[in-house]
Amino acid sequence: MTSFLEALLPSTERALLHRVAVAQSEGRSPSFVGAIARDGKLVWSGARTCVDGHAPDADTQYRIGSLTKVFTAVLVMRLRDEGLLDLNDVLGKHLEAAELGPGVGEVTIAQLLGHSTGLGAETPAPWWERTPGTVRPELADVLGKEPFRHPAGRVHHYSNPGYTLLGSLVESIRGVSWEEALRAEILEPLGMQRTTAQPVAPHAGGWAVHPWADVMLPEPSEDLGLMAPAGQLWSTAEDLCRFGGFLAQGDDRVLSAASVEEMRAPAAAPGVGEWTGGYGLGLQLVRRHGRTLIGHTGSLPGFVACLWVDVEEGVAAVALANATSGPLTGTVAADLVRIVADAEPRFPEPWRPLPQAEVDQDLLALTGPWYWGTYAYGLRLGAGRSVSLEPLAGAGRSARFRALPEGGWIGLDGYYAGETLRVVRRPDGSVSHLDLASFVFTREPYEQGDAVPGGVDEAGWRGL
Repeated sequence: MTSFLEALLPSTERALLHRVAVAQSEGRSPSFVGAIARDGKLVWSGARTCVDGHAPDADTQYRIGSLTKVFTAVLVMRLRDEGLLDLNDVLGKHLEAAELGPGVGEVTIAQLLGHSTGLGAETPAPWWERTPGTVRPELADVLGKEPFRHPAGRVHHYSNPGYTLLGSLVESIRGVSWEEALRAEILEPLGMQRTTAQPVAPHAGGWAVHPWADVMLPEPSEDLGLMAPAGQLWSTAEDLCRFGGFLAQGDDRVLSAASVEEMRAPAAAPGVGEWTGGYGLGLQLVRRHGRTLIGHTGSLPGFVACLWVDVEEGVAAVALANATSGPLTGTVAADLVRIVADAEPRFPEPWRPLPQAEVDQDLLALTGPWYWGTYAYGLRLGAGRSVSLEPLAGAGRSARFRALPEGGWIGLDGYYAGETLRVVRRPDGSVSHLDLASFVFTREPYEQGDAVPGGVDEAGWRGL
């Protein structure tokens, strides 16, 4: 049994194509491609174009701009997982501080990934997206004489030069170019043969559409040089759908599911007025139509792009257009996800009992109600000796916990993320209580004789 039907319903396909058609028409884009993947498999693509009989398809390359940053972030996370760096390392530990400028060597890798370094959003003039990378041959040319706009670690401030630094970090540790590392470590394992640093036919041309007249102007396509890790790549709807599946599920050939999940967690607070979204470790996070989407938008002169993934539904949507401005690819990609998720929601996996090997009677005896003071919680046993703790009534701090090899559990989310849950036993071996970040959970609320901080009144419970 699968979580989805094998193909989309005709009514769903028509709704998707209609959305793409409206986007191309209202956005005044020479062409527009949309695509949908479910569980990493391309299930639909559609396109509209201003040229009769010459529509692009899911194999046509478009420039994807800042979507490139997600690939760079994955390369950095691979270095972390291999033990070659720590996300809390300062950049100067791995790159020559003298090449970076005052203070830049003190920002951390995690801050670079999450855009909280305080570095400027752009390079010094001229506009880096529309000029060759040869005009910025050194990191000093990318950062400028005054690289900071905010104190490091204080605010989320999107920084394109920050991802140039991450690309240089990859090159320094790997000893190969950013492009070589990208090809060997991500593109080839995932089968993304149509994602390249330079355009490979068939590819769309980039256009500027006049804001007040229906006329066009070709945009230059520059090699960005040192800025390549921030926005160089060309890709296709099909390749990006495959990449979306990786961002939802992970792939041990590239990055584990746990590390990809770490990338999807908010790493920095959103800016003022941006409370519907945030940023993880190289990934944008947004709330649309009541759903959390992860992925990234992208733009370079002549192109706009977006990849959104609804991890819970297993649906990824790609929107690509070849106009400098006008097409709202981020909005369209979110709408494509909504159309599919509303019309054809994922079938839940069949309920199955735990494997017999995972049934531990001692753990089973811990399940059921526990009390933190007078707050009632339920402890549930999951696969792999995991547990969850959930309030039984009203609001409360719920969390999932992963079993630790040495015993106990580590919190995975919510208030208790990173906190340890452990069983405390009496001298005779019986269970006294659960300890969670110093909070005591007992089998009865304020039970006499139990290990309740502050003790329990000897007179016990009473009426008025």
